[in-house]
Amino acid sequence: MGVHEPDDVVRLLYDLGCKRAAALVVRSPFTATVEIRRAADESGVALLGLARKASWAQVAAMLRTLLVEGDIGDISPQTLGGMLTGDLFALANAVAALLDAPVTIEDRSSRVLAFSGRQDEADQSRVETILGRRVPEGFTLGLARNGVFERLHRGHAPVYVDPLHDETMTVPRVAPEAIARLGLVGQPAIVLALGLFGGSDADPSTENGPRRVADRQRVADALAMHLSAVQTRSAVALVGDVTYGIVPMPGSRADCLERSIRVASTFLERTGQRVDAAIGIGPLALDGSGLSSSRDGADRALRVLLANGGARRVATAEDVHVDSLMLDLADLAAARGDVATGPVARLLNYDARHQSQLVHTLSCWLDAFGDAGAASAMAYVHPNTFQYRLRRVAEVGEINLDDLARGSRQCCNSGSTRPAP
Repeated sequence: MGVHEPDDVVRLLYDLGCKRAAALVVRSPFTATVEIRRAADESGVALLGLARKASWAQVAAMLRTLLVEGDIGDISPQTLGGMLTGDLFALANAVAALLDAPVTIEDRSSRVLAFSGRQDEADQSRVETILGRRVPEGFTLGLARNGVFERLHRGHAPVYVDPLHDETMTVPRVAPEAIARLGLVGQPAIVLALGLFGGSDADPSTENGPRRVADRQRVADALAMHLSAVQTRSAVALVGDVTYGIVPMPGSRADCLERSIRVASTFLERTGQRVDAAIGIGPLALDGSGLSSSRDGADRALRVLLANGGARRVATAEDVHVDSLMLDLADLAAARGDVATGPVARLLNYDARHQSQLVHTLSCWLDAFGDAGAASAMAYVHPNTFQYRLRRVAEVGEINLDDLARGSRQCCNSGSTRPAP
């Protein structure tokens, strides 16, 4: 890189020849003078031209792909399930037959090590991957931006990438074989997401880690037994910190929501205080293709329930839609490094200095749409104590609570589930 003058290229060729280099790549357009051709012949170094619009990163990726070809497999015959592990192409074809879809096998740097047949059925991004022996840079950037690689490296579960959220992918990377085994093809179903209160400390090296792992497995087993009695062909799996249940919902669509709430509430009632858990309920999936959206909704509902510390234990994605959006906004603000300003900043600073709960007081008051009696019950304090704290909120935050109360009542009358900011 950065070598353009003929004399520089001549010197570099001789220098590389002494170091037994195979080739020198220069960016085109480049005119090879007589001196350059002589230097290439005498040094034994091949002179290659890099095509226009090609990047040096692409050259490095291509060379790495070629250099690792000989490292695939072992000279000794190793097998996995009766299949030679060194034959990655055979493995790709075997997986493709199981999933009924074309497959590529890539390393951690998104270089293609092997691929199956039927690639003509794939979308343009997969075709470019096969031809270039590497996942296109724009596609990998999109996957990284959506957190796909982070989820792959963090866990062992399959990661689903919704093609609707990525403009470079038009064909889903999933097949219906697993859904068929569950007997859920063409069957309406709802996804439940169950999580435990008290954090996600599952590291066995920590003091509470083994107990939390055992608790999650015990709850997953209990939910599996409960759902199997409630509805045949229900499926339950513990994935990370969350236990997921797929519950078929035959019958009319109007009854599905009420029935799913009843199923979740009944389970938590039967477990009583032994299980400090919450269950989020996703929207109805009319067939297997909608289960991913139902799981996303269940995850959002569960996150809101866990964030609220037990005020509610069952909620649908529709119930907590606005609260979920508020959590998303908080994530966005944290990712951008935003800091609180104005009245909120003043309340936060006061709470930090005096160990008070003015921010919590304001939050309860807003959630109750300005009803001090209901807000004091949310805060678990006497109404008089809550009124005193509310006056301190107005003084410290320099807030006109009368204006907020009017805005809260207007939002309540218009059907919103939360007051205006």
